[in-house]
Order: sequence, then structure tokens, then C-alpha cells
Amino acid sequence: MTQRPEHLHYDASRRFPAGLPASGAWRQGDPVGNRAFAEICGERPFVLEGGGVLPEVTIAYETWGSLDDERGNAVLITHALTGDSHAAGEMGPGHPSDGWWKDLIGPDKAIDTNEYFVVCANVLGGCQGTTGPSSIDPETGKPYGPTFPQVTIRDIVRTQHMLMNHLDLPHWLSVVGGSMGGMQVLEWGAMYPDLVKSLIPVASVAAASPQQIGWSAVERMAIVQDPKWRDGWYYDAEPGDGPWHGLALAREISQITYRTTEVFDDRFGREPVSKKEELQPWGRYQVESYLDHHGQKLVRRFDANSFLVLSKAMDLHDVGRGRGGIERVLGSFR
Repeated sequence: MTQRPEHLHYDASRRFPAGLPASGAWRQGDPVGNRAFAEICGERPFVLEGGGVLPEVTIAYETWGSLDDERGNAVLITHALTGDSHAAGEMGPGHPSDGWWKDLIGPDKAIDTNEYFVVCANVLGGCQGTTGPSSIDPETGKPYGPTFPQVTIRDIVRTQHMLMNHLDLPHWLSVVGGSMGGMQVLEWGAMYPDLVKSLIPVASVAAASPQQIGWSAVERMAIVQDPKWRDGWYYDAEPGDGPWHGLALAREISQITYRTTEVFDDRFGREPVSKKEELQPWGRYQVESYLDHHGQKLVRRFDANSFLVLSKAMDLHDVGRGRGGIERVLGSFR
């Protein structure tokens, strides 16, 4: 009788390397890279739309290009769920990956830094320098963790408006962003119509759909069901001992929703990673390897608590809430 191998059908060690960080958040003491920081609240606390209060807020941001004499050529780039301020430029100390829109932002590119002064800020609730769950709560001296209050897209846009004032800009020539970034673009049009000259939302919605909310709920469940979640208090955990598996799984689920059936068919088909292991329980298809790659890549630069806060912010997004409905709001844009 042959011995039955352990972990016959699934073994995470086959799919992910050892020692993945408990959190991929940027922390004080890490290389700053190209970031600048703005303390935007002064002595007043920041009161969130849902009633939560932050005693102080720091915004991490990056800029490219130069302001013209009238300070009227500033363009705000707003990022998606797992983005950050590093929209352009190369990877390096403080920036674990290349700029996520580096093909669009730069000299002689679509968003031409010879012509525009480009600003991108990490969102409130994020984990790459702006105040979020991995930041130190000044009242406890420890990371906020799961006590970080829920933010909304409107809260995020308010902090961007405060950053605009901090930079002494009269307005934005344009606000540009995709996915969750596009939600911010639409809220800019609703909240500050006189302070933005044009809006460019990409692949976004005026309100989260029931299907989107359902997918997000499953992604968050993947994180909180991780045995190493520790109710969100994992920041002191050793590498490999945090909720990396749940965060990676959440990313893999979301990655499926970012692509159409046709894209998966054309790119991967039914090709296995190894023909030799194709018929074995542990054999994998190329599409599985692709998803695992994106899962572990995110774990190295993101934070599980931030994922929970920001995915919920996307669920809460409804540009028509309290304003007479979506059609009325969008109809007011000029």
C-alpha cells in the first residue's frame, strides 16, 4: 500500500515563499523615497463622515513637473484600492514597485510633466505614508490597527482638498483616476465643482453595485478568517506569521474580477504549469500561478487592515447619497 502524501490537494508552501511580511506597510524609519509629507489638520482633529475622529492626519504625496507662474497647471492623480502616491518613476528604496502609471505620466507622455505639475497622494486609510491603520495612534503610541475608524471616499477627497490648500494651489486643472481613483474623481466634481476644471474618471462607477459589494465582502472574509489575523493586531508578528495568506487570497479574488473571461482565455487557456504534474492533485494551471504571483506581490507592499478599510470605503461609495440621487449629481457636472 502506497503512503498517502501530506497536503495532497493544497499546500500553501508550494504556492508562496516563506517569510512573507506580516504587513507590507511603509513605517516610520523606512526609506522615504520620493515622498513628501503634509500635516493637514493643524491643531483640530479630523472628523470623518461616519463620526470617527482622527487626532491628526499626515498625507504622503509625490509631485512631478513644475508649477507655472499662475499656479494653474496642477493635475491631481487619484489612486485605486491598492495604489499609493508612487504613480510615476522607478522602484527603489521606499518604493517596492515601479510607478503604477509610469507609462502615462512623464515628459512627453499622456500626462506631460513638461506641461503639468502632477500630484499624487496616498489616500487616507492607506498604508504608504498617509495616516491609516498601520500608523501610530498618538493617544496609545501603538498602531491604530483594527481601531482605525471607517473612512469614506468623501473623507479621502476632503484630505486631498486640504492638501491642495497646503500646496497653495487655486484649483486643479484636472483630477484623473481609475477604479477607486475614479470614485474620488466623481466626488471632487460633487464636493468642489468650482475647484476643478475637468474630471477624468477611468473604469469607475457612480455607486458601488451589489455584485461589487458581494465580491468585496468575500475578499474581506478571506483576511479575517486567516488563522494569523489576530483580530487585526499583527504588526509585531515575525515574517511569515501575519495574515499574509488571507491578504494574498483577497488579492487573488479581486484579480479575477479585474479581467474578463476573454482575457483569461486568450492569455492562459487551460495550460498547466507543468505537463508532468498536470494530472496530480497538486498540479496547477498557469492562471493559478498568475494569481499567486499577484497575491504575494501585494503582500510585500500592502496592509491587511488597510485593505479592509478601503474596500469598505468603495462599498459605501454613492455619489448621489444625500444629494438627490446619482442622475441629479452627474447632471450638475459641466
